Amino acid sequence: MTELEGNKVKGYVCGCLSAICYGVNPLFSLPVMERGVGVDSILFYRYAMAAVALAVLMLVKKIDIRLKAKELIAVVIMGTLFCSSSIFLFESYRMMPAGIASTILFVYPVLTAIIMAVFFKEKIRWFTVVSLALSFGGLMLLYKGDDSGSVTLMGIFFVVMSSLTYAIYIVGVNRSALKEMNSVKLSFYAIVVGTFVLFFFRLGCGTQLQAVPDGFSWLCLAGLGILPTTVSLIALAVSIRNIGSTPAAILGVLEPATAVFFGCIVFDEPFTVSLVFGFITIMVAVLLIILAPKYFGKK
Repeated sequence: MTELEGNKVKGYVCGCLSAICYGVNPLFSLPVMERGVGVDSILFYRYAMAAVALAVLMLVKKIDIRLKAKELIAVVIMGTLFCSSSIFLFESYRMMPAGIASTILFVYPVLTAIIMAVFFKEKIRWFTVVSLALSFGGLMLLYKGDDSGSVTLMGIFFVVMSSLTYAIYIVGVNRSALKEMNSVKLSFYAIVVGTFVLFFFRLGCGTQLQAVPDGFSWLCLAGLGILPTTVSLIALAVSIRNIGSTPAAILGVLEPATAVFFGCIVFDEPFTVSLVFGFITIMVAVLLIILAPKYFGKK
């Protein structure tokens, strides 16, 4: 295996790892929400925990913490985009069922592909289009429907803005001054900026930071900060650099698939035939985006 092939394999593995780790969000967030902690406070604790974990990792690995001027500007922009995506998504939850919002959110791989094609002249190949279509089809099979609330135009606006800011973040990581930055260092600064954005623009503007009720909640928040935030963010950065923004975004379809899987295993949600076909369709989409470039891409 050549070095290039090895980097590609690492990119696909990290892309899958990032999506799967992000998909365990419900495992850690739902128990805390059930104890009365609001989403704004959970989001703040999540970012703060991740910042601490990344700071420790940087000390252990002896990563240089210094930034160049152009890198400072870039990390402020990227961190703000990443955090804004979370804020927009949680705002959309107030205006539509979470299941619908999460389904619409997956428009971000399409937006990523469009940004890469329009601004960076990246060719959209047939297997990318087919993989996107299969991903959407699988996602619709996973979606079980929710009549707990109506869909508003403002809610759709917020979730589309969440997708757009996330897509720009995915592209920006690979097309800015941060392209060569260590993945742990990049993730640390993106999270630190996001923590400040959350504090000053959310919690600092009328929303009170709630106390953590018990030790189990602290454990859940620590898990939330490590797996779906720290590990997921580092793995995403590695994936983007090795396989590109569009394939890394498409692999994100494993996020909702993982969430649904754990919902069935841990929270006793029904496992239906529709879910089985949804998982199969998503796995075909993932295998296509991984294998097709090797056999049908440019030699």
